[in-house]
Amino acid sequence: MQPDKLVMMANQIATYFATQPGTDQAERVAAHLNDFWEPRMRAKLSHHYENGGTGMSQLAREAMAFIRVPAD
Repeated sequence: MQPDKLVMMANQIATYFATQPGTDQAERVAAHLNDFWEPRMRAKLSHHYENGGTGMSQLAREAMAFIRVPAD
């Protein structure tokens, strides 16, 4: 899957969780990605983030601190 597709999907998830009450939106975005995305999808998104994260929303960027990235 291409990084731009992953970014779009992560941003959509972040947009949803941004509307939810509380202060743990980034953790909730990450929990969703950790629960429902394949490890290789999370790895590709992490790689994209580490290389500048072009196109990622602020909340999606904040969620990266909580993403479980598989070992290479």
